[in-house]
This record gives sequence, structure tokens and C-alpha cells, in this order.
Amino acid sequence: MTQTKYVIKYKLDGQRRWDFAVMPDASQEQALDALRKIHGEDADKISDIQVSKAL
Repeated sequence: MTQTKYVIKYKLDGQRRWDFAVMPDASQEQALDALRKIHGEDADKISDIQVSKAL
């Protein structure tokens, strides 16, 4: 299983944000898990998740 670096674009409490994460695939579930690790309890306020491969 290879890990690839992705950029995750999302809104946190209505504010546009983005973060990088190394994940096995570009699924929404993987992205949400990565964002939960970054934001902890604030992850409940995340919406509009878009994942793409980082350059």
C-alpha cells in the first residue's frame, strides 16, 4: 500500500481552508480522518471537502 500526498480543500466553520495529508487514497473518509487528527473536536464543523493530488 503506497501513500501519496494530497491537498484537502474544505470549509471549517464557514471559512475556506486547505491542508496537506499523506493518505493511501483520495477518499472523503480518509480526508475526514486526516482532518480530525489536525483539528480534533473542531472537525464537526468541517464541510465541503475536496481532495486532489498534491503537485
